[in-house]
Amino acid sequence: MSVTTTTHLNFQGDARAALDYYQSVFGGRIATVTYKDMGTVQNENEADWVVWGEVAGDNGFHVMAYDVPSQLPWDQGSNPFFVSVRGDDTDEISALWQKLAEGSTVVRPLEPSQWAPLYGMLTDRFGVTWVLDVAAPYSG
Repeated sequence: MSVTTTTHLNFQGDARAALDYYQSVFGGRIATVTYKDMGTVQNENEADWVVWGEVAGDNGFHVMAYDVPSQLPWDQGSNPFFVSVRGDDTDEISALWQKLAEGSTVVRPLEPSQWAPLYGMLTDRFGVTWVLDVAAPYSG
């Protein structure tokens, strides 16, 4: 069993450009899923925005990015990133979630999602937003 932490950057329409830039700097592979890909478009102007994206390199570089949809609050100064904890074992991620959830505000409960066997988001008592999930293979 193992877990990793990854910086998860939040944008509003610039996630794809940021990922392209980070790939040009650090190398690696890009994977993105858009709101259109997910079938969750709420604003047609945002259909091609990134709901999940990452650059991962063989050298260990890894960054994730997402476009916060316009119907959600977003301020680059106060909501610029999440800390992402990803693992391959549902029991391990569930145990970490239970500990981290104490005194936290759950944004999205830890449960199966369209893109992961388990996915959840919470903001801890220090104001840090954490995303925990069980990794699922994706290429795109």
